[in-house]
Amino acid sequence: MPYKEKEIEKKYFTIGEVADDLGVATSLIRFWESEFDIIKPKKNRKGNRQFTKEDIKNVKLIFHLVKEKGYTLQGARDFIKNGVDDASDRIELLRSLKNVRDFLVRLRDDLPE
Repeated sequence: MPYKEKEIEKKYFTIGEVADDLGVATSLIRFWESEFDIIKPKKNRKGNRQFTKEDIKNVKLIFHLVKEKGYTLQGARDFIKNGVDDASDRIELLRSLKNVRDFLVRLRDDLPE
């Protein structure tokens, strides 16, 4: 049986990586961190933020509410207060459905006439 190398999973991400993933400035992520209690990245000895996958999930939730849905900061805070897990699950479901839709549209477009 051949040796299978274990895939290394990254545990921490920099603020730059998170900002690039969302296409926003790092300053916006830092601002949201000061405005929302659910964003709590660890900081290393140098003071650099280290985001976990859970932190990134929360940042994406705020991004979705504020940038995609047009919520005010207070509206997003209220939405999150009423159920972070429910909100995150719904957003994840919407993203998955959008990916399926995009795949089906590409598939349809590739079909011969």
